[in-house]
Amino acid sequence: MKILVLHGPNLNLFGRREPHIYGTTTLAEINARLEKLAAELGVTLDIIQSNHEGDLIDFLHRNIDEAQGALVNPAGLTQHGVPLHDAIKAMPFPTLEVHMSNIATRETWRTHSIISPAVKATIQGLGPISYLAALRALVETLRETQA
Repeated sequence: MKILVLHGPNLNLFGRREPHIYGTTTLAEINARLEKLAAELGVTLDIIQSNHEGDLIDFLHRNIDEAQGALVNPAGLTQHGVPLHDAIKAMPFPTLEVHMSNIATRETWRTHSIISPAVKATIQGLGPISYLAALRALVETLRETQA
């Protein structure tokens, strides 16, 4: 089972960017923890981080027939990423939205996600654990639908 992981703009700065909000865990550490959990769950991951919405969309398009699910942290595209929203809706597999922080408790303009209507569920506010919880939930969901 192949799961895609998409990290949006500026997430390459995890560990340095606003540590009072995002903590000190780096993106490389998050990816390593995801890879370890994926191995335990018996799935493979294909991971991308890009500061460009088109790269994330192209990644989804390239994997439309190979992937069984996706995790996406849209970052700054959360509120304005209409093309990413449309690409997620076009995928034949479930996608979960992931956020390290709880966007509902942030600035007013951050509280609305344009991505949420395109995904199966959103997991947020748990720091790096949000990613791990999302991966577990997605794999369990996929296995239930295959049974």
